[in-house]
Amino acid sequence: MAIKVIIERSVSPDNQGEVAELLKDLRAKAIRQPGYISGETLFSVDHAGTHVAISSWESLRDWKAWERNLERTAIVDKIERLLKAKSKVSVFATTPRSIAEGV
Repeated sequence: MAIKVIIERSVSPDNQGEVAELLKDLRAKAIRQPGYISGETLFSVDHAGTHVAISSWESLRDWKAWERNLERTAIVDKIERLLKAKSKVSVFATTPRSIAEGV
């Protein structure tokens, strides 16, 4: 059962380029992780500086492993320091069954 992870970030204009480069680095590492399916980053048309990253994972277990990965946490720490507010992370399952099973 696949899951989707949606991460919303609010970036100040001065930090847009640096955050974009860190996000590219993060995705380059994510694609080599077990269970990674796909990902994309979207930039709000109506709210300048709002970015949304959406990734798909084969299971919640795969996402949680990547979420705790030391390479990931090092990059995310750098990103967080450049944001106007803390990132908002939401995880959605493709079926209610996958929530109950925790996979």
